[in-house]
Amino acid sequence: MKSLAVAFTGPSDSGKTTLILKVANILKKEHALAIIKNDPSDKAIFDVEGKDSWKFSQTGAEVIITSPTRTTLFSKRQKSLDEIITLLGDFDFLLVEGLKNLPLPRIAIFRNKLDVDYFDCSDAIAIDESITLSDYEVPSNIAILDLNNPEQVVAWIQKNAKKVK
Repeated sequence: MKSLAVAFTGPSDSGKTTLILKVANILKKEHALAIIKNDPSDKAIFDVEGKDSWKFSQTGAEVIITSPTRTTLFSKRQKSLDEIITLLGDFDFLLVEGLKNLPLPRIAIFRNKLDVDYFDCSDAIAIDESITLSDYEVPSNIAILDLNNPEQVVAWIQKNAKKVK
């Protein structure tokens, strides 16, 4: 397994999830994938109140639900990237949405306008025709990718992703 990782970042509703899905659907043809999504506002709902798994997770314990087709972990503790990577097992590519503080190659996604505050933590930017690049001074070390060309994004990932285990 290659164990390579790359992160995606950008403002809300910029198209991060859509791009990750497109990239994942290309990579999955030949590679084992893992995806981490950060939920900084803790809004995601994963369990149904009243069900056994919900009751178990309410105890504060680490709960794992297994079935013939999946394994689900309900954890009440924040995990480090290294802990999560260990839990994931083998993969070729890990796609991370969010978590700007992680030391991973990072693609920032923008529509309509660039937020220059992202330049410090970005190795590439993925944009569409709604952005006029001549309106901005993009640092020369940042690759510029076409948000509507997932094959180009995958090629950048295959060249730039970081080995994480």
